[in-house]
Amino acid sequence: MNAQRLGVREIARRMGRSPSTISRELRRNAATHGGVLQYRATVAQWKAERAAARPKAAKLAENARLRCYVQDRLAGAVADARGILIPGPEVPWKGRRHGRRADRRWGKCWSPQQISRRLPIDFPHDACMRISHEAIYQALYVQGRGALRRELSACLRTGRALRVPRARARQRGKSFITPEVMISQRPAEAADRAVPGHWEGDMIIGLNSSAIGTLVERTTRFTMLLHLPPMAGHVPGSRVKNGPALAGRGAKAVRDAIAKKIQMLPAQLRRSLTWDQGAELAQHAQLRIDTGLEVYFCDPQSPWQRGTNENTNGLLRQYFPKGTDISRYSERELDAVAVTLNSRPRKTLSWRTPAEALNEILRRRTEPASQSASSSAF
Repeated sequence: MNAQRLGVREIARRMGRSPSTISRELRRNAATHGGVLQYRATVAQWKAERAAARPKAAKLAENARLRCYVQDRLAGAVADARGILIPGPEVPWKGRRHGRRADRRWGKCWSPQQISRRLPIDFPHDACMRISHEAIYQALYVQGRGALRRELSACLRTGRALRVPRARARQRGKSFITPEVMISQRPAEAADRAVPGHWEGDMIIGLNSSAIGTLVERTTRFTMLLHLPPMAGHVPGSRVKNGPALAGRGAKAVRDAIAKKIQMLPAQLRRSLTWDQGAELAQHAQLRIDTGLEVYFCDPQSPWQRGTNENTNGLLRQYFPKGTDISRYSERELDAVAVTLNSRPRKTLSWRTPAEALNEILRRRTEPASQSASSSAF
């Protein structure tokens, strides 16, 4: 196609590739033939076969100067303003990630990307002092390409001894969420707040794994609090790996608390519930069966999709500050705080209270029913 004098964009369109990909291919594999610099397929194939030949020595294994530079930026000693070395804590390499609340090795601790991007600045005219951040990661983690010592992985920010694929990290702990229950599937009527009965929910976490559940109606801002007391057998400060959720905010406890509160409302106010991707709502399918409440989940790291609930949680922190044990409050006390919040006038409701807004909705829905009943009596 290049011999037919087709342009780069036309070639890219026919081959289904990016124009920049075609441009690089033509530029890299141009050869002089008859005094003219032009693309030759035979030269391109020869270069590709040569580059693909294996085994291929790692760049850090061949270039000792580059290897020393990378090692110094990863694990070089910390020094004060006068250049005096500060050893920091002595942490032996155990072949695994550091534990929680444990000392970590001190070093310069540059990230592989910082090292890769700094090389052209420090060595602008030395093409040999170049390496990608992915090559540094592979030198640390991939067996057979270990030009760098494995213990240098402790100098990375995560300190992981094994590399975790991004796809696995995104999917971890979210097996109960399917595309059918994502917020994109929520009815449009919930987004514009025109129809009442759509709720947002979340948890307020306190000391010793104590928690309170919060439910906020999107149209009226009416708030209900969920009492989540510790279950029998719970010992404050102790954790059992893979054991039952005894702190009171496990999936079963949260499901039962939501069902208890939400069933106190008429059916027209039980349309949907939007939650974040916390595991405390893993039993959402059973909750839907028990209450008829449709459950939807926000996108990861998108608290703005539950903006009403996030704002209400901020108001509740005035009563339940961070770092305090909120399991000491009874259900009666939580209901009193909810009543207080629902009796506070809101600008967004034209200075009506959430309780007044909810009562008005209930009155409008009961009046037509009573009128039709009286007319049928005559």
